Amino acid sequence: MTQNLAGKVALVTGASSGIGRALALTMAAQGAQVALVGRSRERLQEIADQIGNNALVLPADLTDPASVNAVAADTLAHFGRVDILLANAGLYIPGDVVEGDADAWDELLQVNVNSVFRLVRAVLPSMVAQRSGDIVVTSSISGHQAIQWEPIYSASKHAIQAFVHGLRRQVAPHNVRVGAVAPGVVLNELWGYDNPTAIAEKVAAREGLQSQDVADAVLFMLTRPPNVTIRDLVILPQNQDI
Repeated sequence: MTQNLAGKVALVTGASSGIGRALALTMAAQGAQVALVGRSRERLQEIADQIGNNALVLPADLTDPASVNAVAADTLAHFGRVDILLANAGLYIPGDVVEGDADAWDELLQVNVNSVFRLVRAVLPSMVAQRSGDIVVTSSISGHQAIQWEPIYSASKHAIQAFVHGLRRQVAPHNVRVGAVAPGVVLNELWGYDNPTAIAEKVAAREGLQSQDVADAVLFMLTRPPNVTIRDLVILPQNQDI
């Protein structure tokens, strides 16, 4: 028997574009109430307008620890609970270390790693108290193997994998499930794809995923029966050679 998401509260970071937008709309289509987190109030509001009364817009800079804490507090204050945390926000930096910008790396680590740790810490007490909850972090195939053209990004996702695996074992006795979805190439804004024609050509050649593909995979994870945890779900384009 699959789990029904209707009436649950989902907090989605990076909700203004790409995978996060697809996640938010997918959760809403399943009847969930959704807290939308991102940097652009305008873009979040556009998504909230599609969802209707079940959406809460929370503009935030996740490099700021106070903003991370406020996102959790505001969601709990508005909806009274958090049932699903989809920690999806992320930055991407490729390139050789010898030519890299260390300050940009710090920002990436603040978003990709630190904000995830902090946000999980902020919502976890309520999940433990209610003895239920799902946490799914957007990782990457780069978290399963080091990729030479993106070592800083790979390192951030390896950190996420270690965190997910350890956290899962800590909170399992409280009926809180923890997992990570690890996509390959996703044809969205993060990867520089915003041309529908180019995206369609890549999809037809089986060289890229669409954001909705990842959202569908997360929906599968969330709707498994309570006795089932999908710890890691790796999703790749058929022709991705990694």
